[in-house]
Amino acid sequence: MNRIKDLQTALPRGTPLDSGSLRRLGISSALAHEYIQTGWLARLGRGVFMFPGDRLERNATVRFLSERVPGLHVAGKSALEWHGFRQNLAHRETLCLRGSRNAVLPGWFLERFPARFSAARLFSDDLPPSFGLAPLPESRGGPLVSAPERALLEMLSEVGVQQEVEEARGIMETVRQLRTRELGTLLRACRMIKAVRLCVIWAEELGLPWAGLASEAVADRLETSRWIKLMKDGRTLILKPR
Repeated sequence: MNRIKDLQTALPRGTPLDSGSLRRLGISSALAHEYIQTGWLARLGRGVFMFPGDRLERNATVRFLSERVPGLHVAGKSALEWHGFRQNLAHRETLCLRGSRNAVLPGWFLERFPARFSAARLFSDDLPPSFGLAPLPESRGGPLVSAPERALLEMLSEVGVQQEVEEARGIMETVRQLRTRELGTLLRACRMIKAVRLCVIWAEELGLPWAGLASEAVADRLETSRWIKLMKDGRTLILKPR
């Protein structure tokens, strides 16, 4: 009994527990099984547990997953939302996550936090993997979150696939302040011409203050053939060369 009390004191509430955490506190697999049987622990998945009656906290749980999924971070539309750039949000917005390797998000996580995950390579290998990733200043110990400049390109890369055109354009209209040096670096490293063109063309059409600097950063990548994409709803998105 003393060990379970030590466990409840030593480990934070609202976050999953893994077998390693239990072992470091002297709780073997056999003892953990006993605690599950007696109701002191609840099993979430293989080697993952929580305190019964506890409510998992989103940021802490994403951080827990990031220790198991390489490069996991809050990305795209979700990251922009966390930075305050948003339109009207659904009651339970799908959390956009990205990583550097293919992974399957566990069912216990998806039941509590509707999410989708992508490991698609958006940037060249020359860009440091951690560029534009950091926890939010107000979230100590929280998960990595894309900076607005990176999140914008992540969102635009999904237009016509997972991201609706009108919503993406509406969100982008709210992104009036960006760090142009960081945006230029990301635009030059971006492997997806669709995201680059949408960023520059929509910024100009929306009259965003950073549009000119974005265009200058990738001027050599805009004078190419037009880009055509058949979207899921049957419509066609056409980006003309400039």
